[in-house]
Amino acid sequence: MNQVMIANLMAQLGNHTNVALEEDLLRHMILNKLRSLNKKFRKDYGQMVICCDDKNYWRKQRFQYYKAARKKYRDQSDLDWSLIFNTLNKVRDEVKEYLPYKVIRIESAEADDIIGTLTHAVVNPMHFQAKFDANLGQLKGEDVLILSGDKDFIQLHRFPNVKQYDPTRKKWIRHSSPSRFLVEHIAKGDRGDGVPNFISPDDCFVKGKRQKPLRAKYLERLKGSADQIETSLSDNEKEGWIRNRMLIDLEYIPDNIQNSVLDIFNQPAPGRDKLFNYFVKYKLKNLMENIGEF
Repeated sequence: MNQVMIANLMAQLGNHTNVALEEDLLRHMILNKLRSLNKKFRKDYGQMVICCDDKNYWRKQRFQYYKAARKKYRDQSDLDWSLIFNTLNKVRDEVKEYLPYKVIRIESAEADDIIGTLTHAVVNPMHFQAKFDANLGQLKGEDVLILSGDKDFIQLHRFPNVKQYDPTRKKWIRHSSPSRFLVEHIAKGDRGDGVPNFISPDDCFVKGKRQKPLRAKYLERLKGSADQIETSLSDNEKEGWIRNRMLIDLEYIPDNIQNSVLDIFNQPAPGRDKLFNYFVKYKLKNLMENIGEF
């Protein structure tokens, strides 16, 4: 959900970072995007689930430098990010209250955790049944479409019934070797999230240090699965590998978060009875014409 909202915000602002934020226009753009995605994919993939970021991420609690640079960027930006997030959160809460979709937001979790949990629950329901005694009847065996441009989800492409579409660039995301992608992602880290490569120290980006070079020949020596590689590393290498795998591999989502995701998912989806009055309240006349596509 955040990616959809931020993309629509940037489309509204363009290069004009000093213009006022128009809440009504932003609401219309976000709702219209949800409508178009639902219309495009619901026939083949069924129910759309909206996955939202919370704050105080569990990854930040375990790795203090996680996404640390993003706050620094926002502090230096001309945009009023406090106002922006207040507006986006308001629209997100409206979607949850009035629209006929399951909107999932879990304390200390990111949308990645929700998507990762639901995807694993589809492809390996017995694993979740054993862990949580969850009712997974409505998930088992379904095709999964991840609507996100985030390449972190490529690791989930290793399951044959999982596909990914980037709704911003309007293109499918594919990879020839998702399992190898995960291994290299763990090894290289994720600069955007403040995660250095696995042979570099935790504070590498925050302190402005250069990472230790991770050359192609080194990567080529990392053969097999993430588990197999971990057993072949030195103690120092293993420490960085475990750190990065915890932050990147979506099989490492904490059990309490996975359980909460499934509990909320298994609740009935909201009805459509509030939709008309919501559109009237916010004068969403153009969307009213296509109310059946929500």
